[in-house]
Amino acid sequence: MPFEVPHGDDYLAVDLPDCDVTIAELPGGEPVDVREAAEAAVADPHGPPLAERADPDDEVAIVVTDVTRDAPDGVMVDVLFEELHAAGVDRDQVRIVLGLGLHRPMDHAEIEAELGEYAALAENHDPDDTVTVGEVNDVPIEIYRPVAEADLVLTTGQSEPHQYAGFSGGAKTVVIGAGGESFIKYTHGPEMLSQDDVKLGKIDGNPFREAVEEAGQMLGLDFCLNVTPGPDGFLDAAAGDSGAVVRDLAETAREALAFEVDEQYDVVVSGVGAPKDAQLYQTTRGITYVVLSDGAPVKEGGRVVVPAVLDEGYGAGRGEERFYEWLSGAEDAESCYQAMLEGYEPGAQRGFVTVRSLRHGDAYITNSEDPELVEDCLMNAAATVEDAIEPGSDVLVVPKAPKTLLV
Repeated sequence: MPFEVPHGDDYLAVDLPDCDVTIAELPGGEPVDVREAAEAAVADPHGPPLAERADPDDEVAIVVTDVTRDAPDGVMVDVLFEELHAAGVDRDQVRIVLGLGLHRPMDHAEIEAELGEYAALAENHDPDDTVTVGEVNDVPIEIYRPVAEADLVLTTGQSEPHQYAGFSGGAKTVVIGAGGESFIKYTHGPEMLSQDDVKLGKIDGNPFREAVEEAGQMLGLDFCLNVTPGPDGFLDAAAGDSGAVVRDLAETAREALAFEVDEQYDVVVSGVGAPKDAQLYQTTRGITYVVLSDGAPVKEGGRVVVPAVLDEGYGAGRGEERFYEWLSGAEDAESCYQAMLEGYEPGAQRGFVTVRSLRHGDAYITNSEDPELVEDCLMNAAATVEDAIEPGSDVLVVPKAPKTLLV
């Protein structure tokens, strides 16, 4: 039976008549209206309501996610502005910071598309203009100056499965998204990422998540509004204290996004889609989220097949550059992995988990605009998904890998 996998903003129809195909169908849930859910969450938050945390004289910073995420930040920002207005805070007291981490800056058209009427209040985070607000495990917590110096710090985003933090969102959007290199290097370094408890879907006892939340407390993150995605649309929203928000939404996500793996497969077809499949850096999530998952569905020596557009090449940010330098300069995955165990600059961590995955099996990127780039980075290029799969293979299809918990 033919199936579909995401490719950019569209879908590819795939037919593998000579293979045994299993589709990772998720429990899912009923999508909610994001505005209604956000308003309800803000009205019944974890901890005191925003109106009690805000003062009419406050200078406010709202940290939102960047173009590599698909969170409905514009809607959530609008809901927060309604609350701030009710608390006596004027529009000109608020600045919106695009939490880039080490990704590229967003351009004006992208900012307008994300934030609409609030685009004029937005600015790209600069990881070189930071203030140290404290330390975690002797590592300085550097935060973008306008955020560190704000009286009230708010954040929007989404809590979805995350390779390192267990689930994204919460304080991570601020301390990583609007952070400096020192803390990004610590949290994304080989010593942290090689720990068994740093993994997809795990929050409690996860050293990465614990470090992020401690850093958020040191900064004084005041209020968080997040949503959680399902297979089709968003399933819920939560607001208030950031740690409680992530845990709340993680429970919803686990019920909706878990697929139980009871065997291993020759091939896993892993869907990523827009906005992540515009660049190779983000596309590799389709590999690592599968191979390094708790369910581990790929046989030793098997392969992961990821259709991707790659109209932005490997990406344009500082982290993407470092990712490309490591992979394009390596002879093979094993030697690259061993070299990276000795340390690497922040941003290159996606290369680290990618070569860690490639030690287990092969990766094929199909239907892309840049097959030469793929081949240059230790992966295989194929024109179509069908071309990347040998007849007679046992195939698992994970249509939306970054939003799936393989357990």
